[in-house]
Amino acid sequence: MATPGDWRKSSYSGEGDGNNCVEVANSPTSVAMRDSKAPAYATLTFPAPAFAAFIGALKARPPR
Repeated sequence: MATPGDWRKSSYSGEGDGNNCVEVANSPTSVAMRDSKAPAYATLTFPAPAFAAFIGALKARPPR
């Protein structure tokens, strides 16, 4: 689904965090996620509408 150029690292993954975060790659029909520390390992792939609903629910949560 994704080529190496398609992966985007989270903006929360920075020097202070040791670059430990997730990367995502999307296509018109799906979104893949992988661990930025171990990009050669398995990815999780979700239908694009389900991933959009998940992100929307996260954004709607009140801050802790």
